[in-house]
Amino acid sequence: MPSFTPDVIDLLVGIEPGSPLDTIRAARQQACDNAQASYVALFEPTEVEHVSLAERFALATFVTGLHRQETELNYYRRGLKRADEGLVAKVEAEISNGLAEGPAGAYPPGPLSAEDTPAPSYTPADAAALGPRLAAAFTHAHMLVFHPRDAKSEHIGALLAAGWSATGIVTLSQIVAFLAFQLRVIHGLRVLSRNLAK
Repeated sequence: MPSFTPDVIDLLVGIEPGSPLDTIRAARQQACDNAQASYVALFEPTEVEHVSLAERFALATFVTGLHRQETELNYYRRGLKRADEGLVAKVEAEISNGLAEGPAGAYPPGPLSAEDTPAPSYTPADAAALGPRLAAAFTHAHMLVFHPRDAKSEHIGALLAAGWSATGIVTLSQIVAFLAFQLRVIHGLRVLSRNLAK
């Protein structure tokens, strides 16, 4: 089924049809289409057996909050409110609990070890309120946002133990990776927009 969602990056940046930024984006139409298709696959899925819509938007709200991106946070928070309004305050509390600086963590032993920095720790403030699945997902997402080089097989084991399937774990990681990409693109377009306005 085709999606009728407007291009989310255009929407979040505020790109108007026919504007200079619209022309710039149109020059890379395939990249635009692929980014939008990724959004649709992750947030307008045809199958939610492994990751519910509420879980997807809860994770996106948490991740954009950790990135301190207010416009994007508001967008995904609205999606969460539509999917499960009762989760909104719980996720917002976890954003406040999880704010940190990064990237951090340890490199494999070698020349880069001199650049190792302590990784920020995160434990859900109210794991019972989130439930085991979201508590584990948020812990995993926090690591991927702030110290991905510390990822180890036991972290996947924690997700499996919390009830996530292998397919669900892949989807969680895809959401975090997609948001990192989306936020970088949006930031770059906003910088470009300011430069064009000078």
